[in-house]
Amino acid sequence: MTEATLQKEAHGDVETTRTGQVYRPNVDILERPDELLLAADMPGTRGEAIDIHFEDGELTIRGPVAARQPADTNYLLSEYGVGDFYRTFRVSEQIDASRIAAEYADGVLTLHLPKVEAAKPRKITVHSK
Repeated sequence: MTEATLQKEAHGDVETTRTGQVYRPNVDILERPDELLLAADMPGTRGEAIDIHFEDGELTIRGPVAARQPADTNYLLSEYGVGDFYRTFRVSEQIDASRIAAEYADGVLTLHLPKVEAAKPRKITVHSK
């Protein structure tokens, strides 16, 4: 599936001009009391090139990967496919979009999706008379 096809599926009529193989990164999602933590495996990308977009409850992650060899390279054997990473998620309204933070290290993108105050668990104290 090409990136243009994925873009059409995710955003209606939006298409990109870059073609080629697109991979869906493996993701772990953990729920913590105050946030959701998303860790996506995206080796070969550069942190400053990763595009993260949040709009209307949809989180989109795109990470371009540059080819390791020139386009005219004549491979005897090629077992590693090179392509961009792309994935979208529906995110609940319980996430505070203004405080989403991201970091990238060692091929892993980590997103911190803080919960709104109303969604955080809280302890209610019982007063005895």
